[in-house]
Amino acid sequence: MSLKICIAQLNFIVGDMGGNAQKIIAAARTAYGQGARLLLTPELAICGYAAEDLFLRPAFIAACDDAVKTVARELAGLKGLHVVLGHPTGGDIRSKSVAVSRRFNAASVICEGRLLETYAKRELPNYQVFDERRYFTPGQGTCVFQVEGVNVGLLICEDAWFDEPGLLAKEAGAELLAVINASPYHLGKGGERISRMAERSRALGLPLVYAHLVGGQDEVVFDGASFAVQADGALAGRAPGFQEDLFTVQVQRQAAGLRLSASTQPEQGMEAQLWDALVLGVRDYIGKNGFPGVLLGLSGGVDSALVLAIAVDALGRDKVRAVMMPSPYTADISWIDAREMAARLGVRYDEISIVPQFEAFRASLAGEFEGLAQDATEENIQARIRGVFLMALSNKFGSIVLTTGNKSEMATGYCTLYGDMAGGFAVIKDLHKTTVFRLARWRNANDPYGTCANPIPERIITRPPSAELRPDQTDQDSLPPYDILDAILERYMENDQGVEEIVAAGFERAVVERVARLIRLNEYKRRQSPVGIRVTHRSFGKDWRYPITGKFRA
Repeated sequence: MSLKICIAQLNFIVGDMGGNAQKIIAAARTAYGQGARLLLTPELAICGYAAEDLFLRPAFIAACDDAVKTVARELAGLKGLHVVLGHPTGGDIRSKSVAVSRRFNAASVICEGRLLETYAKRELPNYQVFDERRYFTPGQGTCVFQVEGVNVGLLICEDAWFDEPGLLAKEAGAELLAVINASPYHLGKGGERISRMAERSRALGLPLVYAHLVGGQDEVVFDGASFAVQADGALAGRAPGFQEDLFTVQVQRQAAGLRLSASTQPEQGMEAQLWDALVLGVRDYIGKNGFPGVLLGLSGGVDSALVLAIAVDALGRDKVRAVMMPSPYTADISWIDAREMAARLGVRYDEISIVPQFEAFRASLAGEFEGLAQDATEENIQARIRGVFLMALSNKFGSIVLTTGNKSEMATGYCTLYGDMAGGFAVIKDLHKTTVFRLARWRNANDPYGTCANPIPERIITRPPSAELRPDQTDQDSLPPYDILDAILERYMENDQGVEEIVAAGFERAVVERVARLIRLNEYKRRQSPVGIRVTHRSFGKDWRYPITGKFRA
């Protein structure tokens, strides 16, 4: 006995049910021609993940139902092909144990134009970026179906992280688990998935095939890297990460049970993963939303340099424009390095001085500010002039502004509302400053997309970071050293450690308390920042929901 399974690791668009259906149909026909008799699509493939409050609209669910019927109808002539199709449904769930009328995160088994069975996800995640209990009712049934003599038990994502759903599938006769998923990427998540699914396989004594989504959706990125594990938990194969793939798994029945075989893509290093996630996030946000291109302020600093390199890898040089906007405090080396980097990458580069506008603002406000020393007010005016210029160019030419602020700055408020925070997409919003430097060095040593070797001038990486909004300014005038700041942020913001716990780990109390205070005070700024790409297990976005107004002090 031999069964070929194809995982349709595809990139869908939320709400494009017609387009998503056609993509699934094309994948099914290709897989069938290659001998596959079971096609697995990712979780909620028909509508894309996650559709958020669109799930609450009856017309949305009805359109999903129509798209499911289209897939079934179009594939009716493929004899023996079983398709597991992820979709939401608000109708009756036809399973062996329940029939109710609610809204479910479901998957249907389709064969030769018929819907054989529908399974509703039992375990609904409600943590980090997940909010499924807002939209769905937990399922209660099991789903085991037969393909080419193999009894396949169907689970949806979170179901496989708990004991009961898989155990019930095995008790119903499953010999193989098929798990369809939409699991957002963050550093370390790929290894965690394989480890947990290996535990599940060992506990049940069943091999497992894990079908995963790929693509960017607003702030989250899905990394693909679908895989299969043997009954003993050993990795049987892994698909490429961050790209579409029709990944095939061969199932053989042997005396000791089912044995899986597939190709195995090597695991990526941290920097390569991050780079691919950021590139995919930019490419899909720009492409799926129909923007003709991007523009950004190029300052001669490492943050904007990194964003520029990511944008070119994601979109190509023809869709990227860099604008240098010098102030009275811009160093000559900033001009030189910005010009050099733009030339290396071959992007359109313009210089627009903000000096006349800055002097005009100061003249207009001179009476109001008489007798008062210069402070952050004058610094912020410069940043806001730049924001106005970039948004004017965006309005005129249609390109979206990429902001260049990093997580260390967003956490502490070292950024200007309506200035450097003005824009439409925050590419490195979830990267610590130390990670920005690390990625910049990695990109200079690697050219994964073949766009430009060594794109970032070395001095941009090695010179002390500065906003250049006053004479001889450096970031460390206002912030703790970045290695210390980022270590505290990781403990306090990402891992919920308290001040006392962080101090006990060897950090200076005054610094820890200052960082905690800055995080608390700047929540109002972060609420007004653009959406950005999530690459850690806790970002300033859906993961972080703190009140702006409140009296609690840790």
